[in-house]
Parts: sequence; structure tokens; C-alpha cells
Amino acid sequence: MPGESRALSCLAIGDPYLQARLRATIEPFVKTDQPVIKIKKLQPHALLPRRATRGATGLDLFACLEGDRSIILGRHPMLVRTGIALEIPEGYDVQIRPRSGLSSKGVGVALGTVDSDYRGEVLVTMYLLHTGAALEVKHGDRIAQMVISKIADLPLVEVEALTSTERGSGGHGSTGR
Repeated sequence: MPGESRALSCLAIGDPYLQARLRATIEPFVKTDQPVIKIKKLQPHALLPRRATRGATGLDLFACLEGDRSIILGRHPMLVRTGIALEIPEGYDVQIRPRSGLSSKGVGVALGTVDSDYRGEVLVTMYLLHTGAALEVKHGDRIAQMVISKIADLPLVEVEALTSTERGSGGHGSTGR
């Protein structure tokens, strides 16, 4: 059962014996050729990304702040720590995207890409969209989401002309509202 394995993995955190038993129990059910994203906690109190619902595409990322420390967001971009690093398989990347709930409160999150060869901490760039608001970010707050993407590794070919289309070069609102 999916809920059962999640509960077991939570219980096994920090206990090598339980982790080994959990691995032995789960491995027969996991495809060995299936790519995985490895996650390393850089801080012991960091929270691992997780989906809020079964149908969610994005996995929530959480702020990782020391003790009672908090961050007050302003108009200038601030890097907010997540306390985790990722090992993404070649041929994939992770996109960092805003959460709609924060966006509706006037909080911006800069879109970002975590490439497969990056091994540093995942940081989220956050800022306020207008000066009238204030937002305090605390440890454990959901600050962004990560979406896993398979890369389409296509070659680029320089040409003299492109195939014409009905739309042509119309952009930025040219197709209507």
C-alpha cells in the first residue's frame, strides 16, 4: 500500500537497520531500470519535497531555516534555502515554479532549472510583487514547487528560412485574448 510505505520510510529515517529492512521490502516492487532522483539532506531539519495530493504534478519545496529564524520578503529578490540537494538522472531536469497560493498573495518566485549535473543546495528566489504587502517565511513553509521534466535532446540546425505558418511571427498577444 502506498500510504504504508510512506509511513514506513518516515519511521526508518535515521535508523540504518530499519532503512535496510525497508529497502529489502520495497526493492522487489520498484523497477530497477526506472530512473530515480536522489535527495540529500544538507541540514538534519530539512523537509523532503512531497506532493500535496495524488494528482499534483509539482512536489512542494519547504523553507529550511535555523531555529526560530524567519525571513521577511520584500521587493528585492531573496534566496531561501531548502536544505536539500538533488542528483537528477541524465536526460531529466527539475523546474522550480511558483505555488499558486503564494502568487495570489502577491509573492513571486523566480522560475529556475536544476540541471542533472548540479549538486549544490536547491535555493528558491522569492520576492514581493508590490510594496503594500509583507510576508514572513518560516522554517517548514511551502515556498515553491519542483516539477520533474524529461529533456527533449534535439539538435539545433541553422537554416536560411523557416517554414511559414498561418501565425507567422505574431507573438505577445497576437492570437487574441
